Amino acid sequence: MSTLLCATIAIIICRVESLPSPPPWSSLTRMPPSSISISSWSRISAGGMSRDRRRRRGGALFVVGRPLARWTVGSRPLSSSSLEGDGSTYGDELDVDGAISSWSRLVSSMPGCRGRWGGVAPATDGLDRRIMSVAVPSMLNLMVVPLVNAVDTLYVGRLADPLALAAQSAANQCFFSIYFLAAFLPTITAPLVAKAIGKRDWNEARDRVCEGLFLSNVIGGVFTLLLVGFPRAVLSLVLPPEAASGVMTHAVPYLRWRALGMVPALFASTGFAAYRGLLNTVTPLKVSLTTNLLNLALDPLFIFGMGGWSGGGGVASSFLSSGLGPSGAAAATSFAELASALIYLRLLVRRKLIQWSRLLRPPSLKSLLPLIQGGLAMLLRQLTLNVAFVSAARRSQALDPSGVSAAAYGITMQIYSLGVVCHLAIQGTAAALVPSARAAGGDTAAREVADRIFVWGTYLGLLLACVQWFALPAITPLFTPLPEVRNAIRGPAAISSFIHLVNGLVFAGEGTMLGLGSFRDLALITSLGVAVMVSCLASPLGNNLNGVMLSLAAFNLVQGLAVTLHHVRISPLRRRGFFKQRNNVA
Repeated sequence: MSTLLCATIAIIICRVESLPSPPPWSSLTRMPPSSISISSWSRISAGGMSRDRRRRRGGALFVVGRPLARWTVGSRPLSSSSLEGDGSTYGDELDVDGAISSWSRLVSSMPGCRGRWGGVAPATDGLDRRIMSVAVPSMLNLMVVPLVNAVDTLYVGRLADPLALAAQSAANQCFFSIYFLAAFLPTITAPLVAKAIGKRDWNEARDRVCEGLFLSNVIGGVFTLLLVGFPRAVLSLVLPPEAASGVMTHAVPYLRWRALGMVPALFASTGFAAYRGLLNTVTPLKVSLTTNLLNLALDPLFIFGMGGWSGGGGVASSFLSSGLGPSGAAAATSFAELASALIYLRLLVRRKLIQWSRLLRPPSLKSLLPLIQGGLAMLLRQLTLNVAFVSAARRSQALDPSGVSAAAYGITMQIYSLGVVCHLAIQGTAAALVPSARAAGGDTAAREVADRIFVWGTYLGLLLACVQWFALPAITPLFTPLPEVRNAIRGPAAISSFIHLVNGLVFAGEGTMLGLGSFRDLALITSLGVAVMVSCLASPLGNNLNGVMLSLAAFNLVQGLAVTLHHVRISPLRRRGFFKQRNNVA
């Protein structure tokens, strides 16, 4: 199944590479005034309709949406105006400052629902192609990793031991909680590289990549020593004392093997971020596909061993004969991450984006300032996220001593993560395209890109919710043969399907804020969502697995509402419309 999946992705790579190149930003932003498209609720219908029909269809949505928008942001006086263009008159309601409502602007950016006004249609089609050319390869790239992780879980599940599944879930939660404390470096590197490339400043782009790799090496090395030297202390954050006895036996060696991939994983993430800043997501997809195929090949060997293999005795003979058990999945993943890091280093050297001499030389404080400014806010954000998800994992581990609830939670999150990586691709696309468009075409270009990505994110969330809901009966039995675990998965997995509905807004908004450098605001929004989630977990809602997932849903709902409100009313792109009212507009 995994080989077939990877072959399918390889075919899609060829399709993506054959897509026509999208037009440059200049063609999207430097349009004559007569070709400017007006954003309004009443122009929500498709282009080519008669003016009256457009108004009738758009009016229904306007009646519903307008009171909701006013309730959210407060009512403001409006003035009625009309605009002349291409022999027709178009009426609209404007704010008194002459700017169309930003809520209207956001809705009107829906692909395929924009009126054709002058030369706008070719430009917007080009924008959709540009977004897809970055998002689709990035989505496939990110999807490979959880697919392989799902195969890891599938192999561990075949051991028919719920404690092994619970140990894998706990160890992975601990690893990623520590990993993401350093992963803010790749997160910040992508928009900084994109901004430098947008200005055609290759020296600055090289500086940002080298600084990110140096810090990844230092911070990742410290975290590796922590996880290898003190695994029980780290695991105690997730495993409560009453549930730790049997699970800890499997979790300690698993976490130690997984920790060996910390620095390579950070190197690979920084390399991926650098290529994303270059708006090249096809090359990282090829790297990910290659290294994860290696992971898939090593999984059964490291977990189960070679069975009848006979050697000269010793540790190597014992390992190859019987395998490492659940820890073998971690060892295979770390080995694949090392291969990925080496490939990225070679590629970055060929692109002249790194210099070997600079990887071991500490950068100056002045050059580190952009990373430090954004890094502190992102570190705070990641700390609050860790509090939330470690609390959820700990709650699931404490629900029953048999490990069934913990195993069900781990499998549910594995299924849920398959959709999350698609949203992460939208986040990464926004983080790369928004600063690139802003550097090349100003706020107008960045605003249109952000609006469109919000809408594509919403479409994606709806699609993922439906796909996961209908696929659950087929994919759940693949992860475990234990009937009690299968039964425990049903409710939480169904709830996680509906979380994707709001994730479209969450990740599009987060990516836009990353691209704009609004790290502090993003950290504050995340803190608000985490406070809601932890409060739910501490209430009676957290006494069962369904309640744990509902707490996660509350977190995402708060995040989605907050980032959308930030985009249309607070962010640097908040101007309500694409133009100001002219003196001759009646």
